Order: sequence, then C-alpha cells, then structure tokens
Amino acid sequence: MESTGKKNNKMNDNMYPKFFLMLGLSFLAMYITMYLNTYAIDHVYFSLTRFYMSCLGISAMAVIMLSIMLNMYKNKKKNIAIYAGSFLLFISALGLVRAQIPIGDVLWMKAMIPHHSIAILTSERADIED
Repeated sequence: MESTGKKNNKMNDNMYPKFFLMLGLSFLAMYITMYLNTYAIDHVYFSLTRFYMSCLGISAMAVIMLSIMLNMYKNKKKNIAIYAGSFLLFISALGLVRAQIPIGDVLWMKAMIPHHSIAILTSERADIED
C-alpha cells in the first residue's frame, strides 16, 4: 500500500499539467482578446508584438497563480523551475518587444493595421465634438 504522503505527492504532481493547461489557454485568450476591438475582422493580422506582450502577461500570471496556490503545488523543484522559467520568459519577451526583433517593415505594417483599426473604432464611438 502507498502511504498517505506518497499519494499526496502523486496528486500534487498531477496538478502541474492542469497549471500549464490553464496558462496555455490564458495565453490564447490574451492574444485573441487583443483583437476584439478592431473595427473590422479583415483588419486582424498576426502580430509578433502582441505575441510578445502575451508572453509578458502569461509569465506574470504564472508567478501570481503559483504564488497564490502554492499550497496545491508542493514540488519545490518544479516550483523553482516555474518561477525561473517565468522570469526568463518575462525578460526575453520584454527584450524582444522593446527591440522589435525580428520585426521588419512588412510585419510592422501588418501589425499597425489592427492597431489603427482599434483607433478608428474607438474614435468613431467617442462623443467628441472638438
């Protein structure tokens, strides 16, 4: 028979795939929702900048989620790996978004379409007289 401690460790280790599934789905939700306020659906183009920003958000979210639910995640090595990986992802994504690597002219222009589409939508809806 397994001891209660081994059963708890096994159960806690089974929580990590759910943790990463939550992060993956949250990443997709963050990326997709950035386009919901575009003026027209044909203004939606893939954007590395939005991808990098979603990476920044998900890395911060991983730290917050793990810290709040730490009592559910008992594997110290895995927790340290998550914190370290989140830090590395955050620093990498921040560097990439600030340097705009490898975004060239065409990717930049395509990324500006949804950006300006959002400006059109919000400007048309604003009650501005001057």
